[in-house]
Amino acid sequence: MIKVWGRKTSSNVQALMWCIGELDLEYERFDAGHIYGGTDTPEFIAMNPNQTVPVLQDGADDPLWETGAILRYLSSRYANDAFWPKELLARSDVDKWAEWAKLNIAVGFTVPIFWKVVRTTPNDQNPIAIQAAVTSLENKLRIAEQKFATTDYLAGNNFTLADIQFGHLLFRYYDIDIKRGKFPAVKAYYDRLTKRPAYQTHVMISYDELRLI
Repeated sequence: MIKVWGRKTSSNVQALMWCIGELDLEYERFDAGHIYGGTDTPEFIAMNPNQTVPVLQDGADDPLWETGAILRYLSSRYANDAFWPKELLARSDVDKWAEWAKLNIAVGFTVPIFWKVVRTTPNDQNPIAIQAAVTSLENKLRIAEQKFATTDYLAGNNFTLADIQFGHLLFRYYDIDIKRGKFPAVKAYYDRLTKRPAYQTHVMISYDELRLI
């Protein structure tokens, strides 16, 4: 049985749980981090000295941490060839887009935009800085917009690990109160994701517990 430690409102946990859902794996998840605490206990530190979520343990194997590493582990062990190709060049192409999404979209969205809109009190928000961050993020989204002009998904016409790393952030991008540019191909891609049951279950959920009011 796969065990996951991490609160469901963590974007990294959402990426992991969405992957687990797409792969139809049995799991147990335990709330940890933020208002749930638990990451500073000796037991948790023994699993992950960074005291961050998610942490995954698959059966009796040693615990794993760092979302990207966990996603690659699950894909290598449980996914089909379309989701995580066995052939090196094809797999590297998926991995390329997964890393692009993590380093450009996740980094460009989570702290400078989402945290500043949702996890900052209204009186402390800086609308000019937020909009500058949105503009910077959308310069990268144009790359995805061009990609989706010719393919259904980020690494081609198959749904892959790259879409997990990219797509899990789009729910919040389209849900929070910001001024967004027009990216019709990205929006159509997002609309396709919203029809996936695992996306609905693990990503399209309330993040109200993160708000500072």
